[in-house]
Amino acid sequence: MSLFSLHLTRSRTGAAIVLLSIFVLAGCGDKKSGAGGGHGFGGPPPQVSVQTVALQTLPVSFEYAAQTQGSREVEVRARVTGILISRNYTEGSAVKAGQSLFTIDPVPFQTALARAEADQAGVEARLVNAQRQVARMKPLAEVGMVSKRDFDDALSAEQVASADLKSAATRVHEARLNLGYTRVVAPVAGVVAGAAKSDGSLISGPDVLLTTIVQVNPLWAVFGIPDADQVRLLGDIREHRLVLPQGGFKVEVTTADGTILARGGHVKFNDPLVNAATGTVRSLAEFPNPDGGLLPGQFVRVRLSGATRPDVVQVSQRAVLEGPQGKFVYVVQPSDKPEMKDVEVATQRPVEVGEWIDLPDGKAWIIRSGLKVGERVIVDGLMRIGPGAPVKAVPWTTTTAPAQTAASAASASVEK
Repeated sequence: MSLFSLHLTRSRTGAAIVLLSIFVLAGCGDKKSGAGGGHGFGGPPPQVSVQTVALQTLPVSFEYAAQTQGSREVEVRARVTGILISRNYTEGSAVKAGQSLFTIDPVPFQTALARAEADQAGVEARLVNAQRQVARMKPLAEVGMVSKRDFDDALSAEQVASADLKSAATRVHEARLNLGYTRVVAPVAGVVAGAAKSDGSLISGPDVLLTTIVQVNPLWAVFGIPDADQVRLLGDIREHRLVLPQGGFKVEVTTADGTILARGGHVKFNDPLVNAATGTVRSLAEFPNPDGGLLPGQFVRVRLSGATRPDVVQVSQRAVLEGPQGKFVYVVQPSDKPEMKDVEVATQRPVEVGEWIDLPDGKAWIIRSGLKVGERVIVDGLMRIGPGAPVKAVPWTTTTAPAQTAASAASASVEK
C-alpha cells in the first residue's frame, strides 16, 4: 500500500469518529433540552420552600458594646493635716453614708479647740466689763459729771469687745470643725476600695487621696452609637419607618453570648456631640443592680428594646445571598418564555437590606426595597437553582424547614 493510500484511509477513519461524536453529543443535548428547560436530566423541577412577602409591624432592638460604670464614684480625702492612726473599714466592703473610714490623730486639734475656747472666755469677760463701764458712765454723762469723750471711749471699748467675741467664737467653731474632720467618713453609700495610705502616714490635707467609694446600685453602662447608625435611625424616625417606645427604651445588659445580666434599665442621656476620636455618640443607660452582681469596669452589651417598625418587609436570613453587585434574593415567578408558559422559574432580585432582627423562628433581614407584597421568596433549596431555573414552590414553615432542606439535599445527591 502506498503512503498516499495509507494517509487517505486514516483520514476517513478520523472523519467517521468525529461524525459519530457529533451525533452522540447531539442526542444527549436533545435529551437534556427536552426535559423542561435544562433543570436536570429529564427529572421534575427541584422543590423549593418559599416565604410570601407581607407587610408587618415588627419589634426591633439595638445592641451595642458597653462598659459598666458606678453611678457615683467619689474620692475620699481628708480635710486636715495630721497623722493617720487607723483605718475603720474592711476594704472592698459596702459602707453607708456617714460611716467612719479613717481616723487622723485628734490630739493637736483638741488642743487647738481648748485654746480657742479659752480665748473666747477671756474676750467674753472683757466684753462684760466694758458693758458694766458703759452702764455706770451713762447716767453721769447725762448730768454732765463725765466728759463726753470718756463716755465715747467706754462705748467704743464695748463695741471692740463685742467684735472680738465674734472673732473668738469663729475660731472656736473652726477648731471644732477641724477636730471633727479628724474622723473621715463616707460621703455616700457604696462599695469602698482599698486604702491608699497605711496607718502612721502623714496626711497633708485634701491633696492626698485616701480611698474611693463607688455606688453600684444603680449602675451605669456607657456605650457609643456609631454616627452613621444615628443618622440612619433619625432618618427612619422622620420617615415614620421607626416608632420609638413611649417612655423610652427598655434596657437589658447581656454578656457577649446573650446571657442577660440585668433588666429594667433606661437610657439616661445621649451626648449632643459626636466624639471625633471614636466617631460615636456617647450614651449612658442606668439599670438596677441591687445584689451588686455587676461591678464597674465590666465589658458587656446593652440591648435597647421597645421600638417597632411598622409596615415593613422581612425575610429569613438564609434567603438573602451576597453577589458581586450586592445582596439579592430569588423570587418565584411564571416564566416569560412561550414554550414554558406553565412553568414557574427562579428570578434573581437585588434588594436593599436594613438590620437583622431576632424572631421566634430565627434571625431575619429587614428589606428596605426590592420586594413587593405578595411575591414569593425562596428560603430553602437555594443550592440547586440558578437564575431562570424551573422550580416547584411549597410554603416555607419553621417546623418543616430542616426536613425540607435535608430532603432537597438527598434528592440532589441522587440526581448527581
